[in-house]
This record gives sequence, structure tokens and C-alpha cells, in this order.
Amino acid sequence: MRPRRGLPANPPDDEMHAYDTKDLERLFGLPASAVRALSRAGHIHPVRRGNKLHYSFHDLVVLRTASALRAAKISSQKINKTLQELRSALPADSALNQLSLTALGNRIAIREGTTLRESESGQYALALEIVEEKGRLHVITRQDAAAPDTSAEEHYTKGLALEETDPPAARSAYEATLKADPNHLEARINLGRLLHLDGRLAEAEQVYRFGGQAEPFLVFNLAVLLEDLGREPEAIVAYREALALDPQFADAHFNLARLYERARDPKSSLRHLLAYRRMMDQGA
Repeated sequence: MRPRRGLPANPPDDEMHAYDTKDLERLFGLPASAVRALSRAGHIHPVRRGNKLHYSFHDLVVLRTASALRAAKISSQKINKTLQELRSALPADSALNQLSLTALGNRIAIREGTTLRESESGQYALALEIVEEKGRLHVITRQDAAAPDTSAEEHYTKGLALEETDPPAARSAYEATLKADPNHLEARINLGRLLHLDGRLAEAEQVYRFGGQAEPFLVFNLAVLLEDLGREPEAIVAYREALALDPQFADAHFNLARLYERARDPKSSLRHLLAYRRMMDQGA
């Protein structure tokens, strides 16, 4: 991969926020040594003002990504290597927070729009082994496949068992679940997620909207989908709806802060970032 000149430290309109090492460990679970390593490698660019370091929102996105990958048992060396490769590959006017990283088992995948690409092999993959809910990563436990029948719950169990090995069959099982029970919330969320990961965004949107269920996870997933469709004003509305349903949904606050930052509304961005920080301090 051909090296290039480093990225600008932080965009000039990226507001800085003061944090000490205890703040960062409380917010992201990152020890001071990990934060220093990210800074030395040039992935974040804190600025010292007085007795505290100030971090941009770009820095916070990188810290949060590193935290999620560490929680998924990805080694610090692999995280650092992937971030370095990304910085080398991005255009000069781009930033790391324009992409996102996720865990595929013990591997790292780079999310580019609606697709996932393994960082080491460059091959495209589906992120089915790790599911993110409210900012926490959960491993899907594979279950033994159930014998086919017409029970909604048994179709749902079959879908869970097939996600890792046969995503199309898992989708069919979730569709059968919803045919038997249109109000099966978990099947609707999982079907929408699989369609989203497969790039079938319009179908995923129909799944999320058709149920008419006011549930925070469902609305949050819809908001993420709307972001990928480039419909950020609608995504903001959906994230706000998720917060109306669950005011303690910390990840919705974080994503709203990011979208408002991009929309050049620093007051709203800061308000949601502070709400996210309060929830992390309180262990929400």
C-alpha cells in the first residue's frame, strides 16, 4: 500500500472537548496506555490546554471504535495496524471517522457504505458473528437447527441457528416467523439487519417500517439504515424517536452528536455528546 502524507490533525470546525485519563477510561474503557498509543500512532490528535488534553469529536469516534474492538477481543496490535492502513489508503481530505470498523470473530472488517471488507484479506464479508446493541458487542451463539414446522418461535430459533452458516436460509426462517406472527419483534429486527448487511436497503426499510412497532432497537436500526441511504435528516428524526422511547439509549445520543456535528449544529452535537458522557459515567 503506497504511503502518503499524513491527514490534517483535526478539521478546523471540529469542536474540542476536555477529558482526562479517568474520563476516557470511564467513557470508553480504554486505559491511559492505549490512548497514548493511539496518539503516538497519529490516529488521534489531542491538544493540551492548561492541565487537560482536549479531544475533537473525530478523536472520540476513533477512541470509541478502538474500545468496541478491544471489547470484542481484537488485539491492540491488530487495531493499530488496521487504523494505519486506513490512514494510508484514504484520500487526503478524508478522515477515519468517515469509515467504521467492526469485529468479525477475531478479525476486523471495514465498513464502507453498506458493505464490509476484511481488513487483512480485502475480501467482502457479512458481520454476522458480532451484533452491536446500545454500543455493546454481543456474540451470536449458534444453536442446533430446529425441525421445520409452522410455529413462529421454532422458525425464529431456526433462523438464529442458520445466521452464521447460511444467511439466506436464516432470512427465509425469519420471514416464516413473521408470516406466522407479524408482531414477532426479534425476528423483524434480525431480518432487517440481515437484509441491511446484504445491501438490500429498500427491503430492510420495509421490514423495519411495516410492523408499526414503537420499539427503540427497531427504530435505532432504522436510523442506521437511513444514514446508509444518505437520508441523514430522516436518520436524525429516527434517532430522536428511539430516545423518546428509551431516554437511556446512549448509542442514539452518540450517533446524534455525530450527525449534528456533520450538519454544523455544534450546540445540538455537544448536548447529545454530554448526554452520552453522563450515561457512561452512570454506567448506563
